[in-house]
Amino acid sequence: MGSGPDTEQAGGGVALASARGRWVLMCAVLASGMALLDGTVVNVALPTLGKDLDASLSALQWVVNAYMLTLSALLLLGGALGDRIGRRRTLVIGVVWFALASALCGLAQDAGTLIAARALQGVGGALLTPGSLALVRASYRPDDQARAVGAWSGLGGVAGAVGPFLGGWLIDGPGWRWIFLINVPLAALVLFAVRHVPESRDETAAQQPFDVPGACLAALFLAGVSFALIGASGDTSAAGVILPAVLGLAAGAAFVLVEHRGRNPMLPLELFRSRLFSAANVMTLCLYAAIGGILFMLPVQLQTTLGYDALRAGTATLPITVLMLLLSASAGDLARRLGPRLPLVAGPLVAAAGVLLMLRVRPGAGYVTEVLPAVVVLGLGMSLFVAPLTATVLASVDASRAGLASGVNNTAARIAQLLVVAGLPLAVGLSGTAYADPDALNASFGKAAVGCAALFVLAAAAAAVFVRPGRTAAWDGEPGEHGSEPQCRTCCGVQAPPLEPGGHTGE
Repeated sequence: MGSGPDTEQAGGGVALASARGRWVLMCAVLASGMALLDGTVVNVALPTLGKDLDASLSALQWVVNAYMLTLSALLLLGGALGDRIGRRRTLVIGVVWFALASALCGLAQDAGTLIAARALQGVGGALLTPGSLALVRASYRPDDQARAVGAWSGLGGVAGAVGPFLGGWLIDGPGWRWIFLINVPLAALVLFAVRHVPESRDETAAQQPFDVPGACLAALFLAGVSFALIGASGDTSAAGVILPAVLGLAAGAAFVLVEHRGRNPMLPLELFRSRLFSAANVMTLCLYAAIGGILFMLPVQLQTTLGYDALRAGTATLPITVLMLLLSASAGDLARRLGPRLPLVAGPLVAAAGVLLMLRVRPGAGYVTEVLPAVVVLGLGMSLFVAPLTATVLASVDASRAGLASGVNNTAARIAQLLVVAGLPLAVGLSGTAYADPDALNASFGKAAVGCAALFVLAAAAAAVFVRPGRTAAWDGEPGEHGSEPQCRTCCGVQAPPLEPGGHTGE
């Protein structure tokens, strides 16, 4: 995500239409696709994991959150690592790390081992997610960079759309372990293709130290709050809830202090001097908390309450990613013509309507009459707001900081999903093994749907108040007056907004 001088760009870079250019694109798409695929299939596997490993709901929450915790804490550092040691080398490290951690997940014999392996997997994901984009950004010649980023985004979107179907098939067929083990042959393909990828780095980045204290404090904050929220919904003692909560909040306060005083913070707090940037990230927290909450609960509801197998549950949510794949670029064009305010208000309200339609997803509900209309309306709403949200973030800062702003926004979305997975079961009264009880789960699912709809409405209200109407998203006189335009036109990831490269691409 850096914008410094690249050694390959100095020599002209690779042509997208060349054989080497296709190898680079295949390598980057497969690498990012591994992490994207993993993020879309684990939720579908939760009921099966619970039965096979005799896991409580809190253990299943940690199966999701252990990965999200390390990924969220290290994502910004992962984006900077390639600038220093080389983007190709960073990608190789990330691929090998992710594959080994995935193998450990697939071989896990108990919930504790799986949770630890998932945390290691998140470290690899923090290298893969920004590393694949950095590789695309640095490898191609200036005239091809915008098209290459667009192709990377679009092909990655296809991987996201295939994920739920593939995951459900693997869970019902070879078994849940293969949703992790499949990453091993995918990693082998990436390592085969990476031989054709040129190395590149930012020669000035080595002069700037990593913000290791900031990353550690961010991880402690997220871990402490997650431990407290998950523990509060289980059988944990009061001391076991209060102590991690206090430690987590103290780490959060220390993180803000370190980032404020640090010479090279991974999260420059001056970004938040832009009211629009701050408002866009508040909207992101609300939107992706709502998305994460409902997509955490829905596959479990479909399998436990309606009796779906994993394949049907995974396929049931496929319209969401397909609609985003087909419509997100058009929504971005609409925002460019009319301004982002209208889609940022209308999109969350449509998504809220879709979530409220899920109140009809209860015992005896049919897919065509109850489930499909709900996921279609939710997908339409998400298609409306994801691209304009990214455009608003980029418009709120100077173009030279676009990559960093996008990374912060992407991280905010992942943190929102981490916290909602930790806190939602507590909020709706679901704990222990109640997720396997159709009656208890159905009652909690209804409460979760109402809460997630309220978060969508809150995001729409924030957009109505803080995003000005008109073709530009920037406030007069703020840094974003000359902000960047999004290059990732296809947006269908349900875990976070698309990452955008920093700097100008020479389009």
